[in-house]
Amino acid sequence: MVIIDTSAWVDFFRRDGDLPTKLAVKGLLDAFEGALCGPVELEFLGGARPNEVAEIKAWFDIIPYITNDQKLWRKGAENYAKLRAAGHTVPWNDILIATIAKEKEATVFAHDKHFPIMAEVLKIHLYRPGYNGKFNPNY
Repeated sequence: MVIIDTSAWVDFFRRDGDLPTKLAVKGLLDAFEGALCGPVELEFLGGARPNEVAEIKAWFDIIPYITNDQKLWRKGAENYAKLRAAGHTVPWNDILIATIAKEKEATVFAHDKHFPIMAEVLKIHLYRPGYNGKFNPNY
């Protein structure tokens, strides 16, 4: 499973969004490998225009949802401390997404500068799409 980060969803839904990102999200969805988690849903729906919410919810209703429990918050705090100790300040929501990915052994597809930093420090896996956005099982 690949958690699709908010940054990738923004490009996917934006008419003039980054084409390689759009193709990669479509490739993940076509291969039934794209997933959603709570922090992404909160962040994306919270920032969506009111006239776009119904369409976004329709997409999100059919995508696998990676759940978490209350222990995630403590693990997120531990990951925040690791990042701070390494000299990095990362938004809490991104840390929660990375923590879910790490705990659930999922990969993250993001178009966000914080994820390469977290990949290095927290040892999460980042997704790299195949040619023309096709699903890459060897990510």
